Amino acid sequence: MSLTDKGKKEPSLAFGGQAVMEGVMIRSKDHLVVCVRQPNDEIVTKTEEIHSLSEKYRFLKLPFVRGILALFETLYSGIKGIYFSANAAFGDNEEESLNPKEIAVVVAVAVVLSILLFSVTPFFLTSLLNLGGGVLFNVAEGVVRLSFLLAYLAVISLFGDFKRIFQYHGAEHTAINAYEAGVELNVENARKYSRFHARCGTSFLLIVTLISILFFSIMPSADYLVRLSYRVVLIPVISAVSYELLRLSDRYKDSRIMKALVAPGLGLQHFTTRQPDDKMIEVAIKAVKEVESLQKGT
Repeated sequence: MSLTDKGKKEPSLAFGGQAVMEGVMIRSKDHLVVCVRQPNDEIVTKTEEIHSLSEKYRFLKLPFVRGILALFETLYSGIKGIYFSANAAFGDNEEESLNPKEIAVVVAVAVVLSILLFSVTPFFLTSLLNLGGGVLFNVAEGVVRLSFLLAYLAVISLFGDFKRIFQYHGAEHTAINAYEAGVELNVENARKYSRFHARCGTSFLLIVTLISILFFSIMPSADYLVRLSYRVVLIPVISAVSYELLRLSDRYKDSRIMKALVAPGLGLQHFTTRQPDDKMIEVAIKAVKEVESLQKGT
């Protein structure tokens, strides 16, 4: 980190992450760290070096292509982080891990279920309204898809374990916001920062919904099965475009126009985050510090 004129530390690294069971996972370009609060109140840490396929195949770093890769690599590392955290949080000290094939199966099942629930089912239900195949249909389908997402989040938030995951999600954002603000990382400082973050995957989901409305509206009108196939075949394209827009929103986050555009995504995070307690923030800060140390080689 370097010092600014105001005496604050200016971060030079960009981090992402997610909440896991009783903990937080933070990713940098080359490293992944999972910190979990165990039943004995200690924080256990797992570190791992990341080897992206883009290091071997340079074309995977191209705009739009990189978004598709990022989606699957994020799912892959997320499953690994959740599995480790579940073992650590419930006091299982056995050294177990999923092999790559098992993780690939879990990711594939998750993707298929997501497509069925948030793409195929909304299309089917909207078709029952007899709105034709134009813009009105696509807007209505987008509303149904968002309604499904909000209902899903509302239902799972009723369960205690998921509520705590949402709190750790808030802790992750709080710690990253404090880090990106350049302040000294401690619980007292981090507590002052928002539990919302513009780069969050929740905002990505909203962008995906809006971009899908645009894409499906400009596709040639066709019969029922062809229009349904669009909802599956175009998922990589829509995800890639949405990823680039999410990166753009972060690059110009201080712009008034961009702040207005990302506001709905931040609003959606009211459903996916909860205010964390100090112990949760402590876990998130430890993860951020650890991944920063690894990335800088200190």
